Amino acid sequence: MSAAARLEPLTLASLPAETAADFDGHEQVALVRDAASGLHAIIAIHSTHLGPAAGGVRRWAYASEADALTDALRLSRGMSYKNAMAGLKAGGGKAVVLADAPKTEALLDAFAAAVAALGGRYVTAEDVGMTEHDMVVLARTTRHVAGLPVAAGRVGGNPGPFTARGTLAGLRAAVRHKFGRADVRGLHVAVQGVGSVGGALARALAAAGARLTLADADAARAAALAAELGAAHVPVGEIMAVPADVFSPNALGAILDEASIAALDVAIVAGAANNQLATPHDGARLAARGIVYAPDYVINAGGIISVVAEYLGETSLDSVNAQVDAIGPRLAALFADADASGLATDVVADAMARALIGRQ
Repeated sequence: MSAAARLEPLTLASLPAETAADFDGHEQVALVRDAASGLHAIIAIHSTHLGPAAGGVRRWAYASEADALTDALRLSRGMSYKNAMAGLKAGGGKAVVLADAPKTEALLDAFAAAVAALGGRYVTAEDVGMTEHDMVVLARTTRHVAGLPVAAGRVGGNPGPFTARGTLAGLRAAVRHKFGRADVRGLHVAVQGVGSVGGALARALAAAGARLTLADADAARAAALAAELGAAHVPVGEIMAVPADVFSPNALGAILDEASIAALDVAIVAGAANNQLATPHDGARLAARGIVYAPDYVINAGGIISVVAEYLGETSLDSVNAQVDAIGPRLAALFADADASGLATDVVADAMARALIGRQ
């Protein structure tokens, strides 16, 4: 980092009151600033129990630093759970970059230097607001980065397609559990968010014969994809009230709360968005309504499976795809455990994940 850059450790005692509830024994949380580039970021390492803390870097226009810190704490904990449940030799971490300044190469270099300064405890990759090209820039300064461009048929690159593949496998498992059928043909799926992951998922669902209703914050993007696939589209504020068999959230998180769950008219919630439940009580609310919920960090693990494989030098694309496809059977077992115990699926998944990272 430049002489002007600062990496300031944050502890539970120093956290703003509104974020303290999301501190979960995180091993390391740092506020990163670089005056020269305008970098304003947070890196949160939740656990390295199973390996280096792997998780992408997100750039977002947060309303405040406290909001960004809350997101980093929640996302990094989710990455610990996700990586553990996917059987990866990786812990959980996450970085968020506040969109206070333009995303210049100087800013990316400063962020990469902060990652390098952590000595391999945190491995970063592409997330919302970041691109493969950005990962190339980061790699000039730190080797602790994955998601770099690769040739077709090779392990690595944009993790989005792997996330979509795993989400489809998990959605199929939920359909099998709820409806006792092996395919999605004729089922109505309401898809929220049709970017890199949601768009790929929508195309795969359409190819499998599902009927789709799409929505996105970029209404033109949703309309264009709907026209391509012969699907319907609605304003993004209406998608959660669409009567359907499956609601698939693939945008940002915290969209399932008491009010929105009460308004759902679906049998299944299965999508790739992170941190879908707004509060710890919302999984039970879904269960009480008989809605099968695929815990987000289990169903959306395809991308991080690819990222970790790339970072650890895995060369077999078939092997990586097999690990991603295993998300379906993993969720099937989780649904069965939830039914047998009478607990909500998120509670069952959390208990499994915490045991795997030594935090029972």
